Amino acid sequence: MGKIGKAIKAVGAIARNPWLLNHVLADDEVWQNYLHKKGYPQNGLPVVEPDTLFPDFQETLSVFAFLDGGSLPTDLALLKLFARRFPACHYFEIGTWRGESVANVADVAAACTTLNLPKETLLKKGFSEKHAALQGFFSREKSNITHLEGDSLSFDFAGLGRKYDLIFIDGDHHFESVKNDTQQVFAHLVHDKSVVVWHDYARNPEEMRPEVFAALWEGTPKEKRHRLVHVAHTLCAVYLPEKVETHPLESPVIPRLRFKLNIETHKI
Repeated sequence: MGKIGKAIKAVGAIARNPWLLNHVLADDEVWQNYLHKKGYPQNGLPVVEPDTLFPDFQETLSVFAFLDGGSLPTDLALLKLFARRFPACHYFEIGTWRGESVANVADVAAACTTLNLPKETLLKKGFSEKHAALQGFFSREKSNITHLEGDSLSFDFAGLGRKYDLIFIDGDHHFESVKNDTQQVFAHLVHDKSVVVWHDYARNPEEMRPEVFAALWEGTPKEKRHRLVHVAHTLCAVYLPEKVETHPLESPVIPRLRFKLNIETHKI
């Protein structure tokens, strides 16, 4: 089949199955070209080492499931350590899944609020009843966590009527959603000392995701982009109110830190 025939077949497949367009648009090469055309940093965000942010980078996670769709232990430790920065920390999260991240932060924060898609919306999107029922599995019993329902693309963030110390953006990871969530957070939820964390900025700690990078870069006000960093050994991008020492991302990474882990199981 020639190139024209393949193109016609591809257009036909997308017309019959519009969701296939996400796979086309999510292709890393497409987004690398987008970064190049826009003149954005090709290698992603500058990298800050964990012990630059926290000289004594040490934390305990009360909840970790080691299941699909979760975070790295270092991601959750980072969130808890940021939460400890603030006396009586107020935390806001977009995208909770099983609730591991907010359950851990709730151990050290005064109040946590999460925003997730309603069950009916999840079912309409093709998720199973079982999947929908697992939303907030680890967080629903915590008394200092408020679970809100809504689509972040249409949610009234201004109606929350307050600013938050720590915000975690971990909802849909396609360009429009990440850009929208970032814009809404900076427009309505951030104060002058707030920290904003994006999950899955990186596919792994040594490789950024160009689509997510492009979205959070465009969603962040221009005057604040110089405070965006990638935290080494995590999947997270972070907006910091202060300047920190950074270096470019280089892969493969020569390790200069090692982490000590103690793993134990607890019945649920």
